[in-house]
Amino acid sequence: MLRTSNCEPAMEPILIEQLPASRRSLRLAVVTETYPPEINGVALSLSRFVEGLRKRNHNIQLIRPRQIQAEQAVSGHGFSELLTGGVPIPRYPNLKMGLPARRALIKQWTLQRPDIVHIVTEGPLGWSALQAALKLKIPVCSDFRTNFHAYSLHYGIGWLKKPIVSYLRKFHNRTLMTMVPTEHMRAELATGGFRNLRVVARGVDTHLFNPGRRSEALRQEWNVSPGTPVVIHVGRLAAEKNLAALTDAFMGIRQRQPLARLVLVGDGPERKAMRSRIPGAIFAGTRRGEDLAAHYASGDIFLFPSLTETFGNVTLEAMARGLPLVAYDYAAAAQHVRHGTSGLLAAYGETVDFTARAGEMLAWHQQDPEKFKAMGRDARLTAEALDWDCVVQELETLLFSLA
Repeated sequence: MLRTSNCEPAMEPILIEQLPASRRSLRLAVVTETYPPEINGVALSLSRFVEGLRKRNHNIQLIRPRQIQAEQAVSGHGFSELLTGGVPIPRYPNLKMGLPARRALIKQWTLQRPDIVHIVTEGPLGWSALQAALKLKIPVCSDFRTNFHAYSLHYGIGWLKKPIVSYLRKFHNRTLMTMVPTEHMRAELATGGFRNLRVVARGVDTHLFNPGRRSEALRQEWNVSPGTPVVIHVGRLAAEKNLAALTDAFMGIRQRQPLARLVLVGDGPERKAMRSRIPGAIFAGTRRGEDLAAHYASGDIFLFPSLTETFGNVTLEAMARGLPLVAYDYAAAAQHVRHGTSGLLAAYGETVDFTARAGEMLAWHQQDPEKFKAMGRDARLTAEALDWDCVVQELETLLFSLA
């Protein structure tokens, strides 16, 4: 080691050949029908991927439907939007289905060619983006983020399940890669004939969602005492979220502890029906950011009965808060919850088992508080390992492999 006159180590000569090559910036076109400020799992997780890639010096063009007539496209450093026409989605009045835009996309991508086209949703806009990318010979990959075929069973159009699956398979198999959030989903789709599947994890913001945001003032608004168990559910109040199982589980809890309260965070077409099914339930409506985090943190038990998720971001958000949770052995819960250690898992689709697990969780809350607290701590530790930076880095590596 060379040293200078003041005994500080001197720098060894560095050859230019030894310097690492600068990381290449990708031009990525992302096609989606939902994005913040809309509130749903697809929009929120996608925004984390987009922001993470921008921080890593990649250029993002976001193509999405215009949500309101006067909306203007946003542009900034490493980011631009292309807004297209759209029509309301039945039963989802705050969302738009993008209309086909093949010609516009061919023109745009001929003038400014992306390295990769990444399609998040499979509607008419997504299909036209796929056609445009294939015509221009641009590498294209996709996400499988929504179980549209499973939703059909809850809206009186179950007879469409096979055609929907056939369309989705045709769509995704024309891309170089389809990204899925869990190994369970990868195996299920592979069995159904989907090809080129890769598991890309989801992350969680453990700074936002943490136990320290618990609010006694909020609990007072709910009119609950310090020892009263508050059961939290976060999600859209809609048929596909299996709210019947939530109702059964909470009514079972209430039989054991009449003072228990249920707080429902979210809104949807089933709100009125839920009011009649569960008298005394607190309907908190849609919450965002720190307000949402405070609602999680001010609860005691998290119930998540959905059977139609591709992942279920709320599972990780509840775990980050340190909430012991009850869910089906499915999607994010199956991948991240250790039964009996960080939560309780019910057999898939078994409402009786889900209700029994909820009762078991209440018993720990009431009779074994140390075990109950340890379960919350373990859930928090699990969430802390799911850092968004690592998840984005994994996605970046996959994108480089396709470009």
